[in-house]
Amino acid sequence: MEKEKFYLTTAIAYASQKPHIGNVYEIILADTIARYKKQRGYDVYLCTGTDEHGQKIEDLAQKKGVTPKAYVDDISGEIERIWRSMNTSFDRFIRTTDDFHIQCVQKLFKQLYDQGDIYKDKYEGWYCVPCESFFTETQAKDGLCPDCGRPVKRTEEEAYFFKMSRYADQLMEHIEKNPGFIEPESRKKEMINNFLKPGLQDLCVSRSSFKWGIPVSFDDKHVIYVWIDALSNYITALGYDKEQPGENFKKYWPCDVHIVGKDIMRFHTIYWPIILMALGLPLPKKIFGHGWLNFGSDKMSKSKGNVIYSDDLLPLLGVDGIRHYVLSEMPYAADGSITYEAMISRYNTDLANNLGNLVNRTAAMTKKYFGSVIPAPGVGTEFDEDLKETAHKTAVSVQEKLDSYHVADALEEVFSLFRRANKYIDETAPWALAKEEANKARLETVIYNLLETIRIGAVLMSSFLPESAEKILTLLGGAEAAWDSAFVFGTLVPGSQVGEPVVLFARLDEEAVLADIQAKKQAKDEPAEKEKPEGLAQISIDQFMQVELRSAQIIACEPVPRAKKLLKLQVDLGYETRQIVSGIAAFYGPDDLIGKKVIVVANLAPAKLCDVESQGMLLAAGEDPIRVVFLDPETPNGERVR
Repeated sequence: MEKEKFYLTTAIAYASQKPHIGNVYEIILADTIARYKKQRGYDVYLCTGTDEHGQKIEDLAQKKGVTPKAYVDDISGEIERIWRSMNTSFDRFIRTTDDFHIQCVQKLFKQLYDQGDIYKDKYEGWYCVPCESFFTETQAKDGLCPDCGRPVKRTEEEAYFFKMSRYADQLMEHIEKNPGFIEPESRKKEMINNFLKPGLQDLCVSRSSFKWGIPVSFDDKHVIYVWIDALSNYITALGYDKEQPGENFKKYWPCDVHIVGKDIMRFHTIYWPIILMALGLPLPKKIFGHGWLNFGSDKMSKSKGNVIYSDDLLPLLGVDGIRHYVLSEMPYAADGSITYEAMISRYNTDLANNLGNLVNRTAAMTKKYFGSVIPAPGVGTEFDEDLKETAHKTAVSVQEKLDSYHVADALEEVFSLFRRANKYIDETAPWALAKEEANKARLETVIYNLLETIRIGAVLMSSFLPESAEKILTLLGGAEAAWDSAFVFGTLVPGSQVGEPVVLFARLDEEAVLADIQAKKQAKDEPAEKEKPEGLAQISIDQFMQVELRSAQIIACEPVPRAKKLLKLQVDLGYETRQIVSGIAAFYGPDDLIGKKVIVVANLAPAKLCDVESQGMLLAAGEDPIRVVFLDPETPNGERVR
């Protein structure tokens, strides 16, 4: 009988810089679901890759002195290497610079143009390069980005636009008829209330002010913008072609689930479905938006020194240690948290103590009491029945939770089973049973039940921690690993040989590990040599003195509502208190700033950002990350900075 197909994707990573552990979480999550579906007997196809076009990459390549293609070749290769280092089993790694992708995108853009969904017009407004976003005159008040507060560029360029409103009602109807189309539910409500109900504006789908992109085949002054270029990878990777669709496309489309971060849900739940509707193609069955993996409660930021990379964690936790942490710590519909202390604690508690100790103890007892031969079960008690019932309920629950993408909850169920097995050891006290020959039959049952519970747990955790699960099943003499076997207690064959006891996860010394991490961090933080700026216009001393720089103390700070990148600060200038709005929320939180002494441009004309008045500007260095210039705490407020 032909296997049922299951096609899933991650969002393709933007090839601008090395991904941190929060980015890596997504491929680990997708791989876990893919492995689970394979265990269930599905014909699975997992697609991931890199998004490699755009002005940001063109600018980064220019700064580095290389071509954009050379730049993305390097970053894309690094991303694929990191994905593979996490033992992820993707079937396709697509790059938007692949020839077949470029040709397909050009064809579908032409199709949308020919059928009247795309038209040419002129774009007039403001553009923020770091955010890669367009803003209207009203949105970009005083020439500043409403999201990050940095200067925007006045842009007047010819562009092609997609008629989004033409399909808005059709999309709303589809969402209403398919309750599971957008998950979690909170993300669905956000998309409907914030974007669909207020009405959709036509979408800019080409650019003519830079060259690094896929050219419009019939108008080479334009390159196709990210919405059509990047999003269409989900079908181009399968060999989509309107006239002659590839076998993989016919087999696997529509996608069963797109796994994406919550910050790009709008593009995947509104733009992408509408593009597919216009192409006359079936929509994905589900778009699942996961949360962010924050450092503690803060977003990861280079300026805060809280960015964590999987490469740095591998020597510490190993592949399965990393997989276990990120999968355990990301709730179904909320953000997750990561700190070194929390990682070490969970590693020691779950992996070293709970799982590792259980496997090692049980293998050691099997060797000591039965010469490493699996005994046949015999005499039973109520403790045995409770253990068996727990094992069965765990298998049922893990399957239900994985089917509904409650992955962290499913993994917790597996480790609850291991904790129950450890409790069973205390209840049955096999070391005491071994003292009397009359208790041998009972001891045989206890050891068998422990080995079988470990086997079931290993089967259930195979998609989460594949390397460790394989080691355990090998230790158990190549025990049955099929998914359905987890629902049957008693599959282990008595008389089979158990391997030598092994330490799966060695306990970590928290103090020593944290000291090592700090030492490595200090070594990495050595200042890098900076390029000399060129072509700066000179100004006179009189012109410079017209800028009034004053020392000030931040006395209050809070986020600006509906503006993820803005903070509202109250600063004491000594002679007065002012309100300043600054685009540094991605790099600093209120606790990082309150009480700090800073430099303020005091004679800057007031401006409004997101309808909040700003009466000055902080001095800071860099763009990504931004680093605020802090003064000596003893500096009096209101002093002139020269």
